[in-house]
Amino acid sequence: MSEYHAYSQNLAPRPQPAHASVPPARPANIAAILGRIEEAVDEETDQIRTDMKFDLKASTARKSRCLYELSRAIKGLGEAEFLAAHGEELKRLRGKLARNEATLKAHLSAVGEVASLLQNTIQQAEADGTYSAGAFGWAR
Repeated sequence: MSEYHAYSQNLAPRPQPAHASVPPARPANIAAILGRIEEAVDEETDQIRTDMKFDLKASTARKSRCLYELSRAIKGLGEAEFLAAHGEELKRLRGKLARNEATLKAHLSAVGEVASLLQNTIQQAEADGTYSAGAFGWAR
């Protein structure tokens, strides 16, 4: 073990973990992150309603990045402290998320309806009567 010590004393000091040098989040940082989340949710809600080629995957990735930032920013904050400082922003965000959820549900319902129509059309096109029940005398 003493041989290890003889060699290790010439090595550069080990770098400190990145999180050790990161200062704790300030309320302004959290407010900015919440603002970016609101912006992302608003944009997604509007784009789903108006843009047929809207990239939902990219929007979801953007929201995920924002939520990751938020989770890192609030790490170590108490719930009461967080709610006291950002309660109004959270209420506003909750309302926007409810509208976004309703829009997404309507979008998914419309996609399901279109898929059902396409499925029925394909089934009717394939059903030329060759293998129908009437062809085998089962129909009355």
